[in-house]
Amino acid sequence: MEEKKDINELLNSLNTSKEIGLSDEEAKNRLKQYGYNKILGKKINPILKFLSYFWGPIPWMIEVAAILSAIVKDWAEFGIIMALLLVNGIIGFWEEHKAQNVIDVLKQKMVLKAKVLRANSWKIISAKELVPGDIIRVKIGDVMPADMVIIKEGCITVDESALTGESLPNERKIGDIVYSGSIVKKGEVMGVVKNTGINTYFGKTVKLVEGAKTVSSFQKMIMAVGNYLIILAVTLISVIFIVSVYRHESLIETLRFALVLAVAAIPVAMPAVLSITMAIGALNLAKKQVVVTKLVAIEELASVDVLCSDKTGTLTKNQLVCGELIPFNNFKKEDVIFYASLASKEEDADAIDLAIFEELKKLNLKEKLKKYKLLNYIPFDPIIKRAESEIEVMDDTETNLKFRTTKGAPQVIAELCNLEENLKKKVFDTVDKLAESGYRALGVAVNTGKEWDFIGIIPLYDPPREDVSLAIRNIKNLGIHIKMITGDHIAIAKNIARMLGIGDNIISMNKLLKIKKESEIKKLVDDADGFSGVFPEHKYNIVDTLQKNGHFVGMTGDGINDAPALKKANCGMAVSGSTDAARAAADIVLLSPGILVVTDAIREARRIFQRMESYVIYRITETIRILFFMVFSIIIFNFYPITALMIVLLAILNDIPILAIAHDNVIEQKEPVNWNMKKILLISTVLGFAGVVSSFLIFYVADIILALSRPEIQTFIFLKLIIAGHSTLYVTRIKDHFWKKPYPNKLLLAGTFGTEIIATIIAVYGIFMTPIGWKLAVFIWAYAIVWMFITDIVKRITIKKINI
Repeated sequence: MEEKKDINELLNSLNTSKEIGLSDEEAKNRLKQYGYNKILGKKINPILKFLSYFWGPIPWMIEVAAILSAIVKDWAEFGIIMALLLVNGIIGFWEEHKAQNVIDVLKQKMVLKAKVLRANSWKIISAKELVPGDIIRVKIGDVMPADMVIIKEGCITVDESALTGESLPNERKIGDIVYSGSIVKKGEVMGVVKNTGINTYFGKTVKLVEGAKTVSSFQKMIMAVGNYLIILAVTLISVIFIVSVYRHESLIETLRFALVLAVAAIPVAMPAVLSITMAIGALNLAKKQVVVTKLVAIEELASVDVLCSDKTGTLTKNQLVCGELIPFNNFKKEDVIFYASLASKEEDADAIDLAIFEELKKLNLKEKLKKYKLLNYIPFDPIIKRAESEIEVMDDTETNLKFRTTKGAPQVIAELCNLEENLKKKVFDTVDKLAESGYRALGVAVNTGKEWDFIGIIPLYDPPREDVSLAIRNIKNLGIHIKMITGDHIAIAKNIARMLGIGDNIISMNKLLKIKKESEIKKLVDDADGFSGVFPEHKYNIVDTLQKNGHFVGMTGDGINDAPALKKANCGMAVSGSTDAARAAADIVLLSPGILVVTDAIREARRIFQRMESYVIYRITETIRILFFMVFSIIIFNFYPITALMIVLLAILNDIPILAIAHDNVIEQKEPVNWNMKKILLISTVLGFAGVVSSFLIFYVADIILALSRPEIQTFIFLKLIIAGHSTLYVTRIKDHFWKKPYPNKLLLAGTFGTEIIATIIAVYGIFMTPIGWKLAVFIWAYAIVWMFITDIVKRITIKKINI
């Protein structure tokens, strides 16, 4: 009666009737009030979105350079700079456009049709027209069109694995809510729509995905580098203008020099070089069955120090199997599974029935079934919690020609058999023990005509994937803490965690949600090895809490329920067999089953990160070296050490061959790596000023000792900057002495030496500049090599001082 009272209250609150339903007019009014039963996303003007990629430190610097080029009418330079700016913007816009697919995929998951009671008549309508208060019917095979409360006697079994991550189907009866997006596996019921559209449980999941935005550490690094170089460039240009005004020099000439200075300061090719480095890494990962859908995910993966993993379908197979069979009453293990199979139907494709028939096959008992004929079958009834069959024996030599067999909840089967108290206690104790170990139990009994005999118990569980234990060991050896996240009961979670070597500290979400102090929540989440009873918003919040604790979080999953957390994580990974929503939300998609390939992906990502880090240090070092040398030259000596054309040649000859760094050999890091910008900027600045000292020393040699003309000095300095620049790359590529392993890749050697030879020929024969001859060129080579050793010593001292 209490249930009926609750149902009546619900119907009254929704102002509807289960006999008549809503009138057509009322349905139209509610449609205006609540909107269509579909997910509406935020619409952003694509033009404005595209333009947003031209706003930020690096774009500002490139744009300033373009404006200055236009002012002094250097249209060739203007064209090159604008082309680079547009390419960077187009790449960024396209990547985010692909990421938007996750929301589109989730929206498409809404069913198209629904059976609804309107004005005392059942109709088939578009599911998007459902409103709260509608009376609907759902049956086996249907996908729930909205959040619905069952209002009439009856029961259904629903698969919510894609929503909650729970591996087994769940029973829902009168008074229970059934969530939008779940699938009806058994039964047929009538219910009232409680929530539609974005207000459904499914809709809230979509909302979480829409709101899950994480700024990548790569973007933060680009911002930090851009801000640093902008401050340097603006400061130095300001100094130049002050000096120019003081000296009464031409404003146009000063502006032209500002252009040269801006071009020197802007690492125009840096986004392209880093993107190509990541793209080549993505190709390497693709060979290992790892598809990268978002390039920055590669360096994010290198930084991951906590990996959150969904259990069902990721760590486990999401496929029930039978454990060690437990016979009673002198029956054998073979009897337990055989009689259970007689109370099952393989064609129904029920998860439990499939597990039973698979075990039957393993024990070579399937042929035996041919001797038995099914006379009557009563499928599992969630109310009485068992299934039953009437069987006829086809072999006349058998004593009993007809009998009945049943399977279901062990407690129900035990009561059915009228067991003695001591035997009943043994059954219940066995069930409790199995539950503590994470198993679900199934009781089996047979009736040969007089009474039911208890045959035994079948433990059921979702087994781990074969390679998961090895994968977890490998991932832990990489300095990463693994946390398992599951919608299953805590006993199941603890058992799987123990089996896989994840850890014993599994926290129930019920316990976590009771804690109010944020500091306690942060500590509990940090210390936990896993979480049970988790819903999609909980997964999202767990990832968010870990990120607030300063962790770089990786997330693996396969279901709709994982989509918000996959998108929120620093690096979301959809495992093999994932739903479309999970794949669309993820940054990386694993094509091979299990997570063993994650180890390879992490190692490759860390190698890629090492290459990018060495390039960033090199690029900032070179910018500082050229920037300060040029400024100090004009202030102190009133002399342009290199021409605008030489600056362009420097950019081309320095950055194009550096693309080969994407193939360079690196030391594989055993711990997570990340962009420590303070240390990177400090090393770059120290090495940059060491380069400034080197440049001024050779300027002194050229001007005072060799007494070269000013045009010859410019060529002299140009060649020195090229040779010394590539030498700096060899110094920055590893933290140890540059002559130690790993040695540079052949492609990098060929690229750098090739461009150095080109630069030498240009300087020697005076192509676009004043020639200096071979003797001076050889002297510069020797000088640059000596300074490479000096720079290496400076690097080692700096690293030691800042304790990297």
